[in-house]
Amino acid sequence: MMQPTAPDKIVIGLLALIKFLIPFLFIHHAFELQRDEYLYYQQGQHLDLGYLENPPLLSYLGWISSWFGAKEWLIRLWPALIGAFTVVVTCLITARLGGRSFAQFLAGFGVITGAFLRIHILFQPNILDIFFWTCSLYFLIKFIQTDQRKDLLGMAICLALGWWSKYSILFLIAALVIGILLTRHRKLFLQKRFYVVAAIALLIILPNLWWQYAHNWPLVHHMKELRETQLVHISITDFIKEQLLLLFPVLIIWTAGLIWFLRDNTYRIFGWIYLSVIVLLIFGSGKSYYAIGIYPVLLAAGSVAWERLLEARRWVLYLVAALIIGLTVPFIPIVLPTMSPQKLAVFYEEKGVDKIGLLKWEDQRDHELPQDFADMLGWKELTEKTERFFNSLPDSSKASTIVFGRHYGHAGSLKFYGQTHPFTSKVMTDVGSFLLWIPNRVNFHNIILLARRMPDSDDEVFHHFEKVTIIDSVTNKLSRQFGDKIIFFEKVDPTGLKLAQDGLLKEKSKFNR
Repeated sequence: MMQPTAPDKIVIGLLALIKFLIPFLFIHHAFELQRDEYLYYQQGQHLDLGYLENPPLLSYLGWISSWFGAKEWLIRLWPALIGAFTVVVTCLITARLGGRSFAQFLAGFGVITGAFLRIHILFQPNILDIFFWTCSLYFLIKFIQTDQRKDLLGMAICLALGWWSKYSILFLIAALVIGILLTRHRKLFLQKRFYVVAAIALLIILPNLWWQYAHNWPLVHHMKELRETQLVHISITDFIKEQLLLLFPVLIIWTAGLIWFLRDNTYRIFGWIYLSVIVLLIFGSGKSYYAIGIYPVLLAAGSVAWERLLEARRWVLYLVAALIIGLTVPFIPIVLPTMSPQKLAVFYEEKGVDKIGLLKWEDQRDHELPQDFADMLGWKELTEKTERFFNSLPDSSKASTIVFGRHYGHAGSLKFYGQTHPFTSKVMTDVGSFLLWIPNRVNFHNIILLARRMPDSDDEVFHHFEKVTIIDSVTNKLSRQFGDKIIFFEKVDPTGLKLAQDGLLKEKSKFNR
């Protein structure tokens, strides 16, 4: 068994600092928050044990940010911090596996490059998911080395916190069970301490399980919706190809780690865990990036393998490091919004970025910008135009007007960027967790609707207004919100009001026992 080495505090500190600074140095000021970030921030303004889309841990961080006001840099602080912590834990894993300074550098840098560049600029559950996957496997390595119950407990707690972060931790838990069964560590299943720490983990996640039960298991509803809208497009070939592209600059590092794990009797469990995660995600129709949390431990092992292989030829190690850095630098303007949207679109066209699939959206069509970046534009414009129109109404009309978004990006961005409480307090949507926050009875005479198009004929409520006027729209052609309209519906009749109220109660009843 490899003997742990001392963590190189200077190397780890410098890498963590670089990781921390990325969201603040490489996001052009023209880019706003991404659509989903508004949702998670608003969840933090409605603290609960769960939400319809995701567990609540990330939203608690949004709540902390709100203590200091709705500011973009405070939201970006969390992916920066958690990304830096992930670098630190990855380097600690490397040291546990016997890696010295150079191996710690390679592994830590691996969490800075590739898909990690994009993931750790966004306030999304992925950042916590990756962190707790990495921490769980760190404690598993410690347990294998020490056989101490505290390390087994540390892994269980991290898995439980991973549950509070993103439900995809289930894939890791299932893979862990498979890995234990297929290796000499199966003796754990005969030990009392395994079931004690499992019970502790269950107790930690129990409040969220209770919330899920009390709300008719929205996790199941959400997964069904994802399968019908997004996951239906996933193919096995694309999934495997994307695994190779996710961390392309360090492909030779993590693949070496996988090979090393599979060949080592003590640590073979990590090879089986990786293979099990991939197979489970393929058959579970998971997105390719759901597996990203398993790569830090592979990067750690691969870095140790390369360091030992080339110990007598250190100059080759420097070439490997130079190669990885050289592959990373060209990726920066591709995976980060470093330029203005217009310049970035021209850059992508000139470089033929569409050929590697980065410009393909959920609609399976190529666009001028990646979907995440297009989803970081247009929100301020939409808010300013909507609030300006709302403020132009007579006070009597304001009191009886609600602002209704067709999705949580509309509602969340208006609440985030809106300047006055009389306006933001009127903003709502019936999509996602926002549905639970709408009062059971909403009285209104007018609606300011934010939508891509006019309501369809089967959207009956909107056919019971006396007057309809298109006020304005989002004009930024590079925004995913381009063309979204601000539509004013005036003077609803009693039938329309009743239809709206009854429809709201019906939708809310789906998530109440």
